[in-house]
Amino acid sequence: MPHTADRLATLAGQVLGRPTPIRIRAWDGSEAGPPDGPALVVRNRRALRRLLWKPGELGFARGWVSGDLDVDGDLYDALDRMVGIALHREPPTGSTTPTGAVAARSEPGRPAVRAALDALRPMGAALALTGLPVPPPAPAEEVRRRRGILHSLRRDQEAIRYHYDVGNDFYALILGPSMVYSCAYWDRPDATLEDAQRAKLDLVCRKLALGPGMRLLDVGCGWGSMALHAAEHYGVQVVGITLSYEQAELARKRVSEAGLTGRVEIRIQDYREHADGPYDAISSIGMAEHVGRTGYREYADILYELLDSGGRLLNHQIARRPAPNEAAYHVDEFIDRYVFPDGELAPVGSTVSVLEEAGFEVRDVHALREHYATTLRAWVANLEAAGDRPARLTSPGRARVWRLYMAASALAFEQNRIGVNQILAVRTPASGYSGMPPTRTL
Repeated sequence: MPHTADRLATLAGQVLGRPTPIRIRAWDGSEAGPPDGPALVVRNRRALRRLLWKPGELGFARGWVSGDLDVDGDLYDALDRMVGIALHREPPTGSTTPTGAVAARSEPGRPAVRAALDALRPMGAALALTGLPVPPPAPAEEVRRRRGILHSLRRDQEAIRYHYDVGNDFYALILGPSMVYSCAYWDRPDATLEDAQRAKLDLVCRKLALGPGMRLLDVGCGWGSMALHAAEHYGVQVVGITLSYEQAELARKRVSEAGLTGRVEIRIQDYREHADGPYDAISSIGMAEHVGRTGYREYADILYELLDSGGRLLNHQIARRPAPNEAAYHVDEFIDRYVFPDGELAPVGSTVSVLEEAGFEVRDVHALREHYATTLRAWVANLEAAGDRPARLTSPGRARVWRLYMAASALAFEQNRIGVNQILAVRTPASGYSGMPPTRTL
């Protein structure tokens, strides 16, 4: 009788149409698969039931968050190898069954019944291993029922607070003293995470050509780092807006401690309810991903109207690659259920087009893909170095979510599956004078 790990490896091979690329360690201590590299640890039968009832990303995510699945060894290597097993979207041939198994194609002279039986064989093997064929409950950390219309004011507020209101101390462990939750700018090889985040904030300020007496709106201001940097080093008046109570509380405290209360105001406010223009410049750093495809034109229109003539917008945003069929594009289930509810990514070309449709003149697009991979690895290192403190500050499941999503995202940036770009746009006046320098100096 084969050991449990051998049976799991065989099942994985049937799903993939090739040998399992990662060693599998089962709950009975047996192992199978490549002897080198990390091991996928299947702690119990419940992990298989999760994958059976929700094959693909969501089933794997539930197993990971609950601790039913784990990795022994290098997490990045393991995730890279497991793309074919847990995150497999397109099977090598045919279509997928409810278990993710490859359905055999009905070939000339081959009865359709035989093809169906071939397709069901992996399902039978999975059922034999899972025990009770009932769906396990989702982990407590998963987003459940959502209220309201997608990207309505109330629903967006709830989505933002789900992600950001999990404890400032938790984020401080991951982000470090900078408290900046977006791609850093690694402008020298010996830079620390703090150096790189400071360099990013300064890069944004220079692109916006900030100076004393100017007004800056920071949309999605987070914990106030951009507002503080711009006010302290460039002498501007800043209004920062966020939907997170916890972010606003800490941002206001940091502003007070820096002695900048008269120059920086932090508000709990949706950009759609903000009418305090005109501004000389607007920074939107890592916020537009929450807007959604259907609302992006409104977002661009509102920021355009909030700017004074000649004012600049710096839009710093993660971008996905264009899908073969944009109408059929679906968001990542793991990210949607556990990380950024209702968040949506758009190709950079689409973002540029919408900004231009709103009236902006796009002057520069700066790709920072590799910088984000480095940033994410630094955050993962901070999380891992903190031991069990992240779990104690939130929950063990939440800490596992953040580790998985940041490590997987680092690989996605490194492998050019997603990118991040700073788009500099101007509300160019009728005269055509943009105020931009004649040569590119940044």
